[in-house]
Amino acid sequence: MAYRNLREFIARLDGEGELKRIAEPVDVDLEITEITDRVSKAGGPALLFEKPRSARDGKNYGVPLLINTLGSKRRLELALETGSIEDAAGRIDELLDMKPPSGLLDKVRMLPKLAELGSIFPKTVSSGPVQEVIERETLSLAQFPIMKCWPQDGGRFITWPMVITRSPKTGRRNVGCYRMQVFDDRTTAMHWQIHKGGAEHFRALARAAGGAAAPASSPAIAAGDSGATAKARRLDVAVAIGADPITMLSGILPLPEDLDEFLFAGFLRREAVELVKCQTVDLEVPAEAEIVLEGYVDLDDMRTEGPFGDHTGYYTLPDVFPAFHLTCITRRRDPIYVSTIVGPPPMEDYWMGHAVERLFLPLMRRQMPEVVDMHMPAEGVFHNLMIVSIRKRYPGHARKVMHAIWGLPGAMFTKCIVVVDDDVDVHNLREVAWKAFNHIDPERDIQFTLGPVDQLEHASRLPNFGSKMGVDATHKWASEGFARPWPDEIRMDEATKKRVNEIWQRLGLKV
Repeated sequence: MAYRNLREFIARLDGEGELKRIAEPVDVDLEITEITDRVSKAGGPALLFEKPRSARDGKNYGVPLLINTLGSKRRLELALETGSIEDAAGRIDELLDMKPPSGLLDKVRMLPKLAELGSIFPKTVSSGPVQEVIERETLSLAQFPIMKCWPQDGGRFITWPMVITRSPKTGRRNVGCYRMQVFDDRTTAMHWQIHKGGAEHFRALARAAGGAAAPASSPAIAAGDSGATAKARRLDVAVAIGADPITMLSGILPLPEDLDEFLFAGFLRREAVELVKCQTVDLEVPAEAEIVLEGYVDLDDMRTEGPFGDHTGYYTLPDVFPAFHLTCITRRRDPIYVSTIVGPPPMEDYWMGHAVERLFLPLMRRQMPEVVDMHMPAEGVFHNLMIVSIRKRYPGHARKVMHAIWGLPGAMFTKCIVVVDDDVDVHNLREVAWKAFNHIDPERDIQFTLGPVDQLEHASRLPNFGSKMGVDATHKWASEGFARPWPDEIRMDEATKKRVNEIWQRLGLKV
C-alpha cells in the first residue's frame, strides 16, 4: 500500500530514525534555513519544527513546519517504498518494454500488468481531509510559517508548492513546482520560468485573449470587476502544499508535456492519486494534501519578484512574473506546512535531482540505446554538468549523443556534457577527471553550440539564450582522424596481485 498522505510518511520516517522533532521555538526568517543547511550538508534527518515563530511579526505559529523531507538517498528509497531507486527505474523500463500480446498465453500473462496500469489513473472523490476547513472570507497567508531563506531574499517564499493549472488550449493539466514570493496576505508572485508548463498555459491564455501579459507597471483589473473581460484574462490556479512524498515529487519531474504528473505519481505509487474538486476554481487537487491555496493569475497583473537565493548557490536577480491572487484556502484542521531550501549544494534538492537522474535514465536509453549511465554531480546544480558513458560504435558517436541530449525536453539546458567510454564509472568524479583530461585534445574534442539555457542561468550573454559545451572524452579512432597508437591503461597483472595478497598480512602494512 502506498502512503496515503504526508502523515503516514512522517510516521515511517519517525520509526526509521529519519526524523528529528524540534520543540525549541525557531524563527522562520533565516534561522530555520541555517539549521537545515547544516543538517542537510551533514547528511542528517528530516526536521519537524513544532513551534516555528516570527520575531519580526511577534507571533508563534500554530502550524508545524517540515523540511529536508527527501534530503537523503535513504529517505528517497523510503518515499518510493523500494530497496533502491534503481528498482523504481526498473519498473519504468518494464513499462517501456510492454508489447501487444501476440497470443492467448501472452494475454493471460499481461493481465496483472494491465490491471495495475488501470488502477493508477487519478481518481476524483467527493471529499477529502484537505477540505476539513474551508476559508473564503478572512483569507490570510500569515497563518502559515512561510520562510525567508537567505539574507538578500526579496521576502518570504513558498518553496515547495504543487502548482496546478489547466491549458486553456488543450485542457491538459500541469503540475509544477514554482516558488511563490509572498507580497501580502492574499497575493504572491508565481515564478514559472519561460520554459515551464505553467508559463505555457499563461501564454495560451494571452493568445486566446488576443494579447500578451501586461508589463509590471500596468495596473491590475480591479478586484471587484467580475465581468466577462476580466475573467477571460485570468487563469485558474490551485496550489497544494504537503501530500504523500511521491505526489509532492511529481511536480519536480521533467515529464513529457502530454503526461499527467498525477498519473505518473500513481504509477510510481502503484495506486491512484485521489483528487477532490476545488471550491472556487475549476481544478482538482490531492484530497489528502495538507493545505490548498485556490486563486488565479491575471494577464493584467505582472509584478517584480526576487531576489531569491537559488539552487545555483547564487541569488536570482529580480524579474517580472504574474501575481497570484488568493480566492480560497482549504486545509486540514491541523495542517503541516512543508518547505524546502535551496542554495550552495548539496542540499535536499540534490537528492530530488538524483531521483530524477535515476528514474529517467531508462527513458534516455530508449532514445539513445548506446547510453550506459549518466550522472549530474551536485556541484553542477542539475543543468551545469552531465557526465554520460556510452558504448561507442562509430566515428563522431559522442557528438551525436551530445546533440541528442540537448534535444531532450528535460535536458535541453545542460551547459556542459562530458561523454566518456563505457568502462568509466560516471559516479566516480576522480576517475572521470583523470580519464577525460587525459583523453582530450581541447581544440579537437570540445564542441560549442548555442541554444536555450535555464532562466536561472546568470552567466549567459542574454536571458534564456547562451552557449553550451560538449566534451568528447572517448578513445579516439583512426576513422576520427587519430593516426597515432592509443596507449594501454596501466594495470598490474592478476598473478602478481594474487601473490601480494598471499603475503600481505605478513608485511604488517596498515593501509
